[in-house]
This record gives sequence, C-alpha cells and structure tokens, in this order.
Amino acid sequence: MSLTERIIRIIEVHGPISVAQFMSIALHDPMHGYYARRDPIGSSGDFTTAPEISQIFGELLGAWMLQVWREQDAPSPARLVELGPGHGTLMADVLRMAKLDPEFLSSIQITLVETSPRLRKAQAEKLKDAPVTVYWAERFDDTLTDRPLFLLANEFFDALPIRQFVQTEYGWCERMVGLDRERNLAFALAPSSRALDIPAGCGKPRAGDIYEASPISEAITGQIAAVIARHGGAALIVDYGYGANSGFGETLQAVAGHKFASVLQNPGEADLSSHVDFAALARTAENAGAKTYGPVAQGALLGELGIDIRAERLASANPEQADNIAAAVKRLRSPEQMGTLFKALAILPKGAARPPGFQ
Repeated sequence: MSLTERIIRIIEVHGPISVAQFMSIALHDPMHGYYARRDPIGSSGDFTTAPEISQIFGELLGAWMLQVWREQDAPSPARLVELGPGHGTLMADVLRMAKLDPEFLSSIQITLVETSPRLRKAQAEKLKDAPVTVYWAERFDDTLTDRPLFLLANEFFDALPIRQFVQTEYGWCERMVGLDRERNLAFALAPSSRALDIPAGCGKPRAGDIYEASPISEAITGQIAAVIARHGGAALIVDYGYGANSGFGETLQAVAGHKFASVLQNPGEADLSSHVDFAALARTAENAGAKTYGPVAQGALLGELGIDIRAERLASANPEQADNIAAAVKRLRSPEQMGTLFKALAILPKGAARPPGFQ
C-alpha cells in the first residue's frame, strides 16, 4: 500500500487530519516516509545545506562554540549536540576546528539527534575518524539534559510539523487535510473555530489570512533553553525564516529535485518545510529562563565571524579552488541567496558574555 493510500484510509476511518499530522506521516513514516526512503541532501537529492556548500561554514560555527565554551570557564564534562546532522558534514567541520583545543575535545560527549537510518549510516561513515566517540539519539530527550549543553541546529526546525489556522467569519479554524469527491487529498477547514494567542506584532487579521504555529518547535526550544539556563552552555540555531513576528501567510512548501512540488501530491516523495518563526522560539527560550540574541542574518553572522579572512587563507592554500571558494562564500552571504533569508538565533544562560557575531 502506498503512503498516499495509507493516508487516505486514515482519513476515511478517523476523519480529516491536521497539517501537522500530515507532515509527520509524510516525512517520518517508518516504511514510506521521506526521511526513511531518501537521502535528501546534495546535488542528487532535493536540497543543499550550508555545510555542503563550504567547509568554512562549519569551521566558523565550530570556532563560535569553542569561544562560548571558553567564556563559560570551559565546563567539563559537557555535551555537544547537533539536531538533524544531515550527512555529518557540519559536525566533521566543527571537529576539525575543535582539534585546535584538545581540552575542549576531552571535555565533551558528542550526540547526533537523527531519526533517519539512512542518514545515520552516512553520518557514521563521515565521522568514522572523529577524534572523540560519537553517539546517536532519535530525539532530544531527558538523557541529554544532565550537564552543560552546547547545541547546533542547522536547517532542523524548518522541517518540524506546523499547524495552520485560517481566519474566517467565525474566527480561527484549523486547516486540515481531507478528501475531495474524487478521493484525492485536499485541504479543508475544521468546522469549529478556536481562540488563538496571536502576538500583538502580527497585526489585525483579515478574512482568509493564514497563521502558522509549530508547537513541537517551541517545546524542543523550551527544553533546550531550560537545560542551558540550569547547567550552562549555548545553542546556535540557523535556519530560514522570519526575524520579527511572522505575521500572517502560508510558508508550507514541498521540494523535490531542487524544485517546488505540490504539498499534497505524492507524500513521502518530497521534502516538506516551512519558515521558522524565530520570534516564537526566542519567546519560548526566554520564558524557560535563558537569554537570547538575534536573530541575525546568516550573511552578517558569517561576516562577523571572519568568513572573508578564512576564505582568503583557504584560497591561498588551494589556488586551483579560488573561484569555487569565492562562489561558495557569495552563496552563503549574498542577500540574493542565503545571506538574508537564513538567520541565526543564539541561546545562552543569563549573565553569560554576549556571543560572537551578535552585536
């Protein structure tokens, strides 16, 4: 039975499902879900992430982690965690930088949070020569909350399920996935409205406006921030999304083969994602007792961390790659590419020094 047919059967038996439920099934079904069956990253996949574009990205994030660890008096033991580590490229680049500080390496335990067996295999291969033992976990849970936490999340939160609500004459009605008369998947609205706690900065909604929320994103952020507030550490979240309150509008999208696709057609065959509401994550982290910085544009952050100097040195050592290095830096920093749409949010304990790159 195809995943489409399975979802149709679920709807026929139980009624329409939320957008969040649809995303969870389409992405994480153990047999036919997107991440169970595909390697999504790279030219042969459906999208390319910053660590795959240039090693400089991961090296700078590694240097960022080393500095905030030092500024918090080099806690030991500590834990270095990456959420959604892709091919393991970012962690490999972070560890290349971390080798400059043997004390850091001897103080941390590395855990990669990954649900995809296919990607876990790729990560294990990439990190087979890592200078420290690498552990895996399927989710961020209580086993990762007992010591100072230094956490990276690059393009992780955009793939977490969202709920969508539509402003109607009756109030906010949740957008659901149901069936049309031909038994095809189709969007519909829940028959009853509900009250929503809309941030004041979003403005006044008009009929037809869509509001997106990601309770699971906020729950994970709150858990991470609570650990950092209690034990120390830092989190650096890099993703595409909104810097201020997200306002109203739909950002849910499907991508297959580096092209946009239909969200409801062929679930499990395309990556589903939405823009990250950084303001919501920051509010959640602050409410959990931590201090947040940003979000700042990715291009600005990388500039403050010295991407141009690092690129010059790398090009000098590898002159045959100079053009490729320059192109990669432009892609990461340019406002027309990833420099503005992608943003970074830092979470630290109250009283910790302001992290590098966040003015």
